[in-house]
Amino acid sequence: MLSVILPASNEAGWIGPCLRALLASDPAGGVEVIVVANACRDDTVAVAQGFAPQAAARGWGFTVLDLAEGGKMNALNHGDAVARGDMRAYLDADVTVGPALLAQVVAALDRPGAAYASGRPVVGARGALTRAYARFWTRLPFMASAAPGFGFFAVNAAGRARWGAFPDIISDDTYVRLLFAPAERIGVPAPYGWPMVEGFARLVRVRRRQDAGVRQIAARWPELLTNEGKASLGAGGLARLALRDPVGFAAYAAVSLAVRLRPAGDGWTRGR
Repeated sequence: MLSVILPASNEAGWIGPCLRALLASDPAGGVEVIVVANACRDDTVAVAQGFAPQAAARGWGFTVLDLAEGGKMNALNHGDAVARGDMRAYLDADVTVGPALLAQVVAALDRPGAAYASGRPVVGARGALTRAYARFWTRLPFMASAAPGFGFFAVNAAGRARWGAFPDIISDDTYVRLLFAPAERIGVPAPYGWPMVEGFARLVRVRRRQDAGVRQIAARWPELLTNEGKASLGAGGLARLALRDPVGFAAYAAVSLAVRLRPAGDGWTRGR
């Protein structure tokens, strides 16, 4: 069985499309969805509960946990505690999976050794600045690595045994991805939609959080960095990308400069 654990904090505007896309999937074997609403002050719980009949019609398990306390890691741990599947997928509430993604991930994880899998992220952006930033960002080596996994990743039973409870950290997806060597990470071709935040201030805030998350992992588990596996861009590679897309480079450089001028602390901050 595949357990899909979906933490959500004040995601009433996003979780409907997320669950609608998820329930349109057709993976082999049983599926259960566990929505973990944490400290929500909006209609996230009610919106999620509205999908229970659709899940029942498909024969899927469907649980909505309504936690008073916040924190994504706390939500992930509560979801894991009630999950029954030997395979686990972790899905952000603003992500929309393609119809073939779960089936391809289940097939990829059906192997004896530890494995991690994700799909092909399709980054969504609306405003001119965000489109330019996203265009450049998606050309960086990280995006070309096997299964970058931000917003959605899955592991088999042997893979889930790599860690216990989620630690109190900023970046769960980076932490889990780096628990697996590049050869253990599988990228399947099916897409999933991941919306980038809009506007300069939000881009800076998210980039600060991302950088702080990497620093935190490097400080606590430096040995994990050997599993990064992405190609080195170097000054020459960066210059070539800048020449190909000067507007995108300008947007990316402006956000990077703002982050350097005022780095983030080590706490989790919401991007949206």
